[in-house]
Order: sequence, then structure tokens, then C-alpha cells
Amino acid sequence: MPTGPPRGPAPDRPGHARTLTVAYEGGTERRGPVTMGQANMIRCILRDDPAHINIHDVWPVPAGTGPGPAVDALRALVVRHEALRTTFPHPSPESAPREQVVAAEGAFTVTVLDHEELPPEPARYADALARAARAGRYALERDFPLRITLVAERGVPAFVALVSSHAVADGSALAVLREEWLTLLAGEALPPVTAFTPLDLAAEEATPAGLRKSEASLRYWEEILRTGPQAMFAESRAAGTDVRMAQLTLRSPRGARALARVVARTGSLSATVLLTAWCSLIAHRAGQSTCVAAVPTSNRFLPRLARSVNTVSQDALLSLDVAVPSFDALLRKAWGAALNAYRHSRFDSVSLWDMIERVTFERGSHFARDVVFNDVSTLLSTTADANAAVDGAVDGAVDGGGGPAPGRRPGAGLEAELSWGPEQVLPTRVLAFAYRTDPVLHIGMWADPGLFDREEAEGFLSGLVRLLEAAAGGDVPLASLTEVTGVRPVAREPHWRRVDGSWVSPPAVAEALSEALGGLPVHVAPDAPDAPDAREASDGPDGRARGLTAFIASRGRALDGSPLTPAKAHAALIDVLPGRPGVLAPRRYVIVREPPEQTDRTSAWRGLEILMEGNGRERRMSHDHG
Repeated sequence: MPTGPPRGPAPDRPGHARTLTVAYEGGTERRGPVTMGQANMIRCILRDDPAHINIHDVWPVPAGTGPGPAVDALRALVVRHEALRTTFPHPSPESAPREQVVAAEGAFTVTVLDHEELPPEPARYADALARAARAGRYALERDFPLRITLVAERGVPAFVALVSSHAVADGSALAVLREEWLTLLAGEALPPVTAFTPLDLAAEEATPAGLRKSEASLRYWEEILRTGPQAMFAESRAAGTDVRMAQLTLRSPRGARALARVVARTGSLSATVLLTAWCSLIAHRAGQSTCVAAVPTSNRFLPRLARSVNTVSQDALLSLDVAVPSFDALLRKAWGAALNAYRHSRFDSVSLWDMIERVTFERGSHFARDVVFNDVSTLLSTTADANAAVDGAVDGAVDGGGGPAPGRRPGAGLEAELSWGPEQVLPTRVLAFAYRTDPVLHIGMWADPGLFDREEAEGFLSGLVRLLEAAAGGDVPLASLTEVTGVRPVAREPHWRRVDGSWVSPPAVAEALSEALGGLPVHVAPDAPDAPDAREASDGPDGRARGLTAFIASRGRALDGSPLTPAKAHAALIDVLPGRPGVLAPRRYVIVREPPEQTDRTSAWRGLEILMEGNGRERRMSHDHG
């Protein structure tokens, strides 16, 4: 997952830049297949904006460190970790690389950017340099995977601004590198590498046991994609696929203390308690009975993956049924659900996307990766302290001063700080990183401003602290979440229905289908065979309907030179599904010639002569009525 916003104007570079060429040797030359995680990220690298997919980090340089030791420590890391010496032969631009090559020796460059005086907010400046360097696509077959800038003041290094190709490292890997770099600068020896190298992991994945795990993961994902909500945030204010959103950061000592008390009261792990609280509040706000969330960091749960310098960037997909009476009951379910997600987070990404495309067509849905929750608090405690120092500076914090820095304000009565940071374009609705849980609860959140204005976003994070406070004192009925947290569930308009596990807007389905068919009249109604009109139909509890029926007036118009069929209608709708979370394909398409006079009444459409009908998924299931 990208760690910063996309390409923007590069910061002013008042310093003098020079380039160092750093030679290395002592590694072992190797080659072999890419890992499943690498294949997944290479697919994204070749497709997506590099400013979105490349990742970055900023490392503060310990006081008293000269340029030589800083560079020598970087060289040692390159020799130590095969991923940093890896390229990906790419013989054909029409296909993704399937092989990786590890060099035994070579060279890389470091840009030294020296200043007479660093800008007033040097950490923010270093971060801006790294963000700007994310622009520019890596040539996977030849480029060194790190872009390194050593930010100095009068020859004294202050920060390393680092960009990495996502094909060789993820955020957790960068955290390992930072910790090891600081260890080397402290004059300490690093222990032997025992974690998987990329080639080690690829070999393990290719074993019969590894292939069985991949197949089991695909089955697990398919079950969720076929039966779960296609979007967590299916509501009128949700639109589009890529959304620009600002970072909101919570730092709450009170939240950390409450979390610790919940852990002590229930005997559960801190990470499970936090995940339970997060999912319960997300599902409550979204009006969903199931929380489906991507939890990418959690696929490092195996010991030999925890500190692997590699990209293990494959989602663990959590599906947690929140239809339980209380927080404690949900907490008991969350551990098993999370473990199930973690166990099914390694898969062949090509096979996964083939399956997703198949399910999209057959179910008539478009799965939206609406919620991403990344708990990195337990990965590296020493790195978390360093991260916090940089994050504090980048977020605009000041040392001392007796209160929040500009751009920060206290959480209402919660002994917390809430601060707004830079914007980022993300293909999700809510992204969260849990950086620390002790001695402060430190969470960064990016939320779609169409769903959460600034007051609502701040209220959500404050509500999370309130929920932990309440759960610290005892079990919390989930029916009381609005009262306890102040977070209100979405109020959907009366026409919304629960269809096939998803919230759906029949008028939005009709609008999308009409648009896909060039403006033909369309009417969509929930299936209710015993009711004469959709407005009079009883769809069951909570507005549930078994499916949708679309009535299409073809007006004798041809589509692609031939008569309109249910299969053509379904295929056209599938093409416009992305960015429309309230649209689910009808399970039945009914084609008539002309619309009725009362186009808003289902009974009027039902009385027309049917030219053709079918589910659109298979041509053989359509039949001509002559």
C-alpha cells in the first residue's frame, strides 16, 4: 500500500546536489521464479501510476553520523538482502516478468543534497523530497530498486529520503531496513538472516503444500466475493473509484490505556481488540451486518515472514459477521475470523484476478476494496519509536509549546490529539494504519470526504476511543454503539434494498443500465412475485429482496448491429459497474419493445409483451418469445 500522496510539485531544493556511486560485492548470484507477492505487485507496477504504487520512507540520521558511515551502512544492507540486488528480466512488454535475478555485485547511486541551512521543518521537507521521487516508473529489468537521497546540512547528514520499488519491498520490509541501518550506525553487529529471501519464499510456494495453500486461498476469497457485501460503503454519497483524501492522525494516551484495560479484562491480544473495535464501528457506520476489510500487514504472521525484506503485498481478506449482541461476543469471533483471513493470504494473483473477473460477471457485482486496516504496531517496536519521531515532525508537531501544533486540535474531552496532514489519492474509502498502541494509541486514517467530512472523520476516531473506554469497563451491547461512540449509522433513502448480501439502489441500477445501453428506457424492481407493484412489495426484514428484475424497452434498436439480448445488456452493465457501489446486476433481464405510459410502475411493465428474457450470464438461458 502506498505510504504517501501521489505526484505533486517537487519541493524547492535549496541545497547543492552531488551523486555518489557506491559499489558493492560479496553477494551470491541467484535466479528463479518470482513470488506470488512479487507477481501481484509487478502487475500493479506495470499498470498503475508509479507515484501511487512506489513506496517511500524517511530515516532520521543519528546525531554525529558522517556521510561515510551512513553510506557504508546502506552498502551493507544491499549485500545482506537479496531483494535489494534483484532485477526482473522483462523480455516482452506484453507480459509480466515471471523470473527474478539476484546480482552478486554491482553499484547503486546516492544523491547527497547538502544545505547551508535546512528548511524550518526539515522532516517535512525530507518527506516531500521522497514523495516527489516516487514519480517515475521503475525499469524492472535493470533499475536498482532504491532511490536514495541523503539530506545534509553543512555536510552533516540529517535524513535519508528513500523510495523503493514495490516489487522488492513493502512497508514492513522498509521498517526492517531502517532498524538494521540504525543498528549498524550504532556499531552493533546484525544477526544472520533467517527470514525468507524472495527466492526462498518462491521455492516454498511452489511445493505441493504451497500450491494447496494457494488453491485454498482462492476458494476462501471466492466465497466472500460471491456472498458478502460487494461494497462496505454502499450509499448515495459514495461514488468513483479513486478518491483524494487527507490524512487524519489520532494520538491518544487515553485510548492506549483503555485498550490495555480491555486486553486485561478479556485476556485477548491487543491487536485483536483493536481490530474488533475498528470493524464494529466501521460496520455500524456503514449499516452493514458483515465487516469485510483488507488487512495487508497480517500476512506476515509466519515467523520466517515477519522480518523478511521482500514484498509480501497480498491482502488478508477479513470477513467478520458483526450480527452479535455485544462487543465481547464479537471479540470471541474476531480472532478466528482474523486467523482464517491470515491463513488464506497467499495466492497466485493471476488466478485470483481471473476468479474475480468470473465472479464479477456471474454475480453481477463489482467488489470494492473499501476498507483497509494495517496494524503495524507489533512488527518492530524500536522502529515504531523512530517512526513516531518522524511522523510527529512531518505532521507538524513541535517540541514543547504546551499544546497542539498548528493544524492539530484536541479530541473532544478525550486527552487526544487529532491532526490533519497531506492529501492522497487512494482506490479505497477508508484506509487506516495503527502505528502504536502504547503508550499512545497512534492511528493514521484516510477517509473519503464524500462519506466523512472533517467533523465526521474526527468524530469517528474519537468514537473509537470512546468504544475502547466503554469496553474497558465491561461488555458493550452493539445496539448501543451510537449512544456510546457518537457515530451514527448511514441513513439510506427508502428505495435502498438488501439484495444478495449487498445494499442496492434499484433506481441507480436502472440509471447505470440505461446509460450502458445508450439511453434506452429501463425500469428495475426488486423481485416480489406475490406483490403487484414494487412499491407495494414486502421484501422481508430490513428491505431485503431476493434479486432484481430489469425491464428494458429496446424500441427496436440494434446493439452492435444485432438485436438487444439479455446477454448484451448484462455485459454492457458489467462494464460500467466500477465506482457505483449501489449497483448490482439484475438476476433477470426482460426486454420489451416500448415502455408503458406509467414508467415508474412495475405492474405496468409486467403487462407488456416480452420479446426476450434471461439472466444474461449464459446465452443459452435466454429464450425468444417471438
